[in-house]
Amino acid sequence: MNSFHEAAAAARAHLAASERKIDHLRAIEPFFIDLSLRENPFGSRVGQTLADKLAILPQLREFGFRNILLGTLDYAQPEDLEVDDDFMVHLRDHGYDMTGCYAFTDIGIESEDGEFTPSPSMLKLRDYRVPNTLHEIYLSDIGMKDLYTFETLRRSIPASIRWLMENIEGEHGGKPRILINIVDGCDAVTQNPDRTFEILALLAQQPIEGVSFEDDRGTYMPFQVGAYAAAARQFLPPPLKLLVHIHTGGGFENASVIEALLNGADGVWGALPKRAAVIGHASLGELISNLVRAGNEKMGQQYRLDRLLPLATGFQILDDEEQVPDDLPILGYNAYRLSLSFFQQLPGRFMDLVPEAIGGTYRYRICPLASDPPVIAGRLAEVTGKPAGSFPDNVLKSMIRLMRQDLRDGERIIYDEPDELISLYERALLPEKVEG
Repeated sequence: MNSFHEAAAAARAHLAASERKIDHLRAIEPFFIDLSLRENPFGSRVGQTLADKLAILPQLREFGFRNILLGTLDYAQPEDLEVDDDFMVHLRDHGYDMTGCYAFTDIGIESEDGEFTPSPSMLKLRDYRVPNTLHEIYLSDIGMKDLYTFETLRRSIPASIRWLMENIEGEHGGKPRILINIVDGCDAVTQNPDRTFEILALLAQQPIEGVSFEDDRGTYMPFQVGAYAAAARQFLPPPLKLLVHIHTGGGFENASVIEALLNGADGVWGALPKRAAVIGHASLGELISNLVRAGNEKMGQQYRLDRLLPLATGFQILDDEEQVPDDLPILGYNAYRLSLSFFQQLPGRFMDLVPEAIGGTYRYRICPLASDPPVIAGRLAEVTGKPAGSFPDNVLKSMIRLMRQDLRDGERIIYDEPDELISLYERALLPEKVEG
């Protein structure tokens, strides 16, 4: 059996490894592409009109995003235009500076005899004068089915990139910035790693900005996503960028993007709010908040953190015409409604994130089994407008006793509701009045 000193030394080595990861997260300046104009409305109940998008775009710029996806140039029914088309045309026709702007496109196809046909989305990208693109491919068997064979894909990737370089005017008259997005990247590397590595090696030889891969269903574990990022980095040396996009499926999404960043990824594309194409995704709002939690000062230098929470929730409410789920971590209404004062996050305490850091504030909610006098006083202050310190401690403790007794008597009451809370407070005052 190890001695205490040997065990302590081994334990400290584990702690040191964890601290090195925190140091990495503190120091990084991730490359973000914001998708609040596309990712959120894609999975929302309502969506965005042209007027909505024109109002949102300057807010994203003011928040600090340098790279913004304007929309997707639809692949399945390109002749049936959508708001994304109208939006890009409007920006073009009104001379908007599209520096840092991207659009999703799919690849064109090169035949066996060398004839290349650009996809309709590529032609639109040219015509709409969007300077940069996330250029999408599928690489798993299911993903490629009915689209192309692997041989056709391998042949078409360089031809498609070459067409973009020759036909798309990039920022300020330069070349377009091209990121190849492997939509089914996690599936591809799991099912056929050698084939995936072959494509990554091919991409490393192309004049592109980098590569992105997705967990498009959110079903892969964080350690898997981290391993896939590390594997991809073996074929994609800097300055090529490596980005990820992770959907919510199994609840791993935010841990997965952290693992990717710790294993060689340069950044993430996603929206500021949680809403996404599935039931949610590892949003930029959550990631920025978690990097602030880790002590990353660059987030505060680049982004208007005081606008993070109101923008993220406001965009989602716009897209869905309903409130953000109350119990959503970081961005939900209850994320900073204290049920017990012990749970309060404190300024300066390691890994805490006070709501004020992202434009929020603490509030209170009454839970009969948990809430203590400071929380009850805080909720009473919200409901009555009186200072929290004006409520006597003995009355607050009496309210706790009454809530406990009500449950023992079989009464189920929502004390967080203002009328029920006032009623409870008045009941707690009665003994005080008698004793007086």
